[in-house]
Amino acid sequence: MNTNRLSYPMQQALIKQMTKEAHAAQIFLSYGCWADGEGYGGIANFLYRHAQEERNHMTKLMRYILDRGGVPTIEAIPAPPQNPQNLTDAFNKIFEHEVDNTTAIYEIVNLSLEEKDWATWNFMQWFVKEQIEEEKLALELIDKLKIAGGDNATDESLFALDKALEEAPDSVSLPQEATADKPS
Repeated sequence: MNTNRLSYPMQQALIKQMTKEAHAAQIFLSYGCWADGEGYGGIANFLYRHAQEERNHMTKLMRYILDRGGVPTIEAIPAPPQNPQNLTDAFNKIFEHEVDNTTAIYEIVNLSLEEKDWATWNFMQWFVKEQIEEEKLALELIDKLKIAGGDNATDESLFALDKALEEAPDSVSLPQEATADKPS
């Protein structure tokens, strides 16, 4: 008896997303190593923590496939892209990566709607919410660097940014949590 509750296309889409999350972890790890080598220990720490979060996302997908009776396969991941040229390049690439990941997650949500796979649709809502957070976090990196002076930032402002990101929380407030009393 077949106990796999996932269609073949859905299982393959989830495996593909597992691989994207593993690749994301490698990108953040790679950018963290670059930042560390450039003397940005706080930014590196932030990126290392984010690499672990991406591995956790991969594990959630793996566990879901298993719990639905499927068989997750571990695929090869591409090498991370070349090191960024500077912090502006790094933060812009992080944002672009998150937008690409959001698009991939939406494709799985759309497939779950087409298949009327409500369990997967429900499961993927966590990732939809997470991507709102991920994109906002990436935009905040870009904004913080702009406030510090962007490519023309002084050593002092880069030092302050590095320290701020070292201690920054790994999550951000979301619009769903806003109230008139606490708008942000």
